[in-house]
Amino acid sequence: MQTNTHKQIDTKLCGTPICLEQDFSKVEMMTDETMAVDQTGLVHGGFIFGLADHAAMVAVNHPNVVLGSADVKFLKPVKAGEKVVATANTISKDGKKQIVSVAVNRGDEVVFQGEFACFVLNNHVLS
Repeated sequence: MQTNTHKQIDTKLCGTPICLEQDFSKVEMMTDETMAVDQTGLVHGGFIFGLADHAAMVAVNHPNVVLGSADVKFLKPVKAGEKVVATANTISKDGKKQIVSVAVNRGDEVVFQGEFACFVLNNHVLS
């Protein structure tokens, strides 16, 4: 299956799709020191959120998908140099609205989870 959305996203910052099926995606990202907020190597949560958001958009896989809202939980810290993988599953569809459940794992540990309300618009949001 081909990716139909977010084709110009910086995959270094938001991850690279590694699996795409109907209503499902996996996106992986290798964190690095440019994502760290301090000398301990703690990765800023915005990068983890960006990875999860990207996975949700790819699971919907429509050129005009946008994020409307998200209910998320940061469960464990991520350190620069760790690989994280976001798995996204569409759990409901109602007209233009799709709810996508996303979990971000570091190995077997869940470090982030959330539900993303995605909307498929008739036209690009900037049109």
